[in-house]
Amino acid sequence: MAEGSSAVGDPAYVDPVTGARYDLGAPRWRSETGGPLMISPLPGLTRGDIDMRERSLWRYRKAFPLVIDAPVSMGEGLTPLVRRAWDGVTAHFKLEWFNPTGSFKDRGASVMVSALKQQGIRHILEDSSGNGGAAIAGYAAAAGIKAKILVPATTQPGKTVQMRAYGAEVELIPGTRQATADAAVRQAEQIFYASHNWQAFFLQGTKTLAYELWEDLGFRAPDNIVIPTGAGSNVLGCDIGFSELLRAGEISRLPRLFVAQPQNCAPIAACLASGTREVAPFTPEPTIAEGTAIAKPTRLAEVLDAVARSNGGGVAVSEDEIVAAFRRLARELGLYAEPTSAVAAAALSKLIANGRIGAGETTVVLLTGSGLKATQRIGELMGVD
Repeated sequence: MAEGSSAVGDPAYVDPVTGARYDLGAPRWRSETGGPLMISPLPGLTRGDIDMRERSLWRYRKAFPLVIDAPVSMGEGLTPLVRRAWDGVTAHFKLEWFNPTGSFKDRGASVMVSALKQQGIRHILEDSSGNGGAAIAGYAAAAGIKAKILVPATTQPGKTVQMRAYGAEVELIPGTRQATADAAVRQAEQIFYASHNWQAFFLQGTKTLAYELWEDLGFRAPDNIVIPTGAGSNVLGCDIGFSELLRAGEISRLPRLFVAQPQNCAPIAACLASGTREVAPFTPEPTIAEGTAIAKPTRLAEVLDAVARSNGGGVAVSEDEIVAAFRRLARELGLYAEPTSAVAAAALSKLIANGRIGAGETTVVLLTGSGLKATQRIGELMGVD
């Protein structure tokens, strides 16, 4: 189902493959056929609908499909957008690590946990390489909900310590990030699966990034957004949010969305380069950008459609390029991003070099998490203890 062209009706869960619809009042993480769900297209809001008194993403609550009576909020959203020179252009870096648990995942966690609490869920399961688990653990604690987080055994200790500090049960899963996701699906038979990769309400949180960028830029859409991408929740959030603004008549075009991934695990970028709809068999290799290491994106078709709809593209960058971009962000711009975020800066360099992004355009680069999330790994990069 094309988000930008679908008719607007009463809000519901919808299976984008079969078109089946389900009541939003009941908690659900997948369709009857086992696929991920979206929320049916919504009309969007206008600038007059923004609650200017609210200093969080809940200022855009009129854009949500349900009225949430008691939001679980810690002031997420309203993150800085800073202008910096980069390879001959001026880019706007969106500092999503200013969210309460240190990453953009707080946007989705706040809205998803609020909806699940209202639907009566009191125990949730999540799988994560770090930031998603920390966000859901934090918001579950704020909501009084019990949380269990599955993480790859190689996850940075700083992230698992953060989850445990919030009171979450943390289980380390041997093997790849995909092995962790597979283990979570199996355990979802016993605990409600509140996955940031599966939950439709999580995307209702990430779509607030589009509304916020629109407001940041004087109620205009940027020309380009470069997004470090694993499963694609920020890509889909931007597509949903800007499509709603287009539908509401607040913008005249969609921004181009550029998926940035490490070469060691770049299934979405590979599909975009080849024009295919399915990931060709490959063996993921370790990457310093662990937050993007998703070999089998759950919503691959929807992400590919979103990028195509925007006339965007995909970029794969090497480990050396990621490290170089991380160092430049810190030493030249004073921006201490985790290596996963540096994938977007490395991709920006390539997009400028090949002429896809020009100096006269408004370009946003998403820096999704703080360098403090990966202190040990960054110390190893820099050769310090």
